[in-house]
Amino acid sequence: TGSGKTLAFLLPAFAQMMDEGHRPEREGPGLLVMSPTRELAQQTETEASRFGKCLHFRCVAMYGGSPKGTQMAKYRQGVHTIVACPGRLNDFLEGGQVKLDGVRKLVLDEADRMLDMGFEPQIRKILAKVPRKRHTLFFTATWPREVRQLAGEILYRPWKVMIGNRDELKANQD
Repeated sequence: TGSGKTLAFLLPAFAQMMDEGHRPEREGPGLLVMSPTRELAQQTETEASRFGKCLHFRCVAMYGGSPKGTQMAKYRQGVHTIVACPGRLNDFLEGGQVKLDGVRKLVLDEADRMLDMGFEPQIRKILAKVPRKRHTLFFTATWPREVRQLAGEILYRPWKVMIGNRDELKANQD
């Protein structure tokens, strides 16, 4: 939509990884972004790669409909950021191919859509694999009961930030 939402979570995560001297070769990725669709995952990977390039930060997108081998080859090079659809990420986790022990920031982008699409069981499996001590961000256009319930279970001392009229969805026209 051109709202700047992606940069709202990428830039602080990159700054934190820089400050901490994050080493993906040893620690694995520091940022995990979950997306409901391949298209959103691709868009987020493009932005993460573009803004992370000058920092030598690497990113991989993991989603269905694309060869697993290509995604794993990129992951094995050491990535700072994984952008993934829950189903494909769970495939890699269940195969023991991906470790999430170094994740310090977890983003659920379009969390309402992921729940609408039935990804809650996969999301919960992924949550069990990331450190409990982490910064979690939910981005959602709506705030239905399912999203509130999941947020209530996994967030510690959450802040709710609303931008614009909650009854009216708008895309940035610029």
